[in-house]
Amino acid sequence: MINPTSFALTGFIAWTLALLVLMEVIRSKMVVAGEVPANGFDPANSKLSPFMQRLARARANCLEGLPIFGGLMLVALVTGRAGVTDPLAPVLLAARVIQSTIHVASLSNVAVTLRFSAFAVQVAIGAYWAWRLLAG
Repeated sequence: MINPTSFALTGFIAWTLALLVLMEVIRSKMVVAGEVPANGFDPANSKLSPFMQRLARARANCLEGLPIFGGLMLVALVTGRAGVTDPLAPVLLAARVIQSTIHVASLSNVAVTLRFSAFAVQVAIGAYWAWRLLAG
């Protein structure tokens, strides 16, 4: 049976993959339409629309967070201590999805504040998990 931690870890990975697939589908359409040569992309999408730049950054944020937050969930699962992470794992996943969605949608002051708030929730949860897992 899947527990909240394994669901959140899989969800985090799936969300990161979904952002990657979205970006690559859009890039592929641009290549097929002749808008951008196949070798005309950089990791930040810096020569593309602001939306594509935000999408690249949202995906990169997920990749940067996965070793930290996913690593903590994996440690909890492997050591049989998912009881530490289970209660807040769905909150962490929701905060990550909210952060990415806001990031892709807007760079307004309100959006940036909300996006940072969602990130701060993740950092607080991660710090709490690390402390609890290390404390034994």
